[in-house]
Amino acid sequence: MSTPLSWMARVSLCVALALSAAVATPAAAETQSQITYQTGSRAAMVLPQAQPVSQKDLQCLSEALYFEARGEGSQGQRAVAEVILNRVDHPRFPKSVCGVVNQSGQFTYKKTRIRERGAFARAQQIAKAALMGAPRNLTNGATYFHTGGVRPSWSKRFERTARIGSHIFYRTDRRLASN
Repeated sequence: MSTPLSWMARVSLCVALALSAAVATPAAAETQSQITYQTGSRAAMVLPQAQPVSQKDLQCLSEALYFEARGEGSQGQRAVAEVILNRVDHPRFPKSVCGVVNQSGQFTYKKTRIRERGAFARAQQIAKAALMGAPRNLTNGATYFHTGGVRPSWSKRFERTARIGSHIFYRTDRRLASN
């Protein structure tokens, strides 16, 4: 997508969210905290805060985004965050962010020293927004992903839902026929 179209899409999303928030009842709006979710240098959207963010979950999700997707743009990192949070909500996976991220055999990164402070700060910002209730509309419910450079055997068994940046996303809920 070209830069002007990408910018217009972000602005349109922000306007749509602002209009939907304006329709909400004033009582509901008063009882919810709000956060700003930065989607780049030009646009931001305000999201209701669902609950306080656990510092432990924030650290686990930030590290996962940094080590799994720091080379991706914001959208790619948000998509990886979606997968992790979709797993937390899925009955087959651990019920916490740290449980999902630290589950044996699931993520390929080896936790090493964080060398790029700016990239980690961006990952933290995206992780915080995700944990505070940012919309999960990029991966269509994906619970798995891999880079395009590999072809894991499990990818044939699941429904492909999206390709964002260098990652391909899948969900398990609808199994494909294995003939």
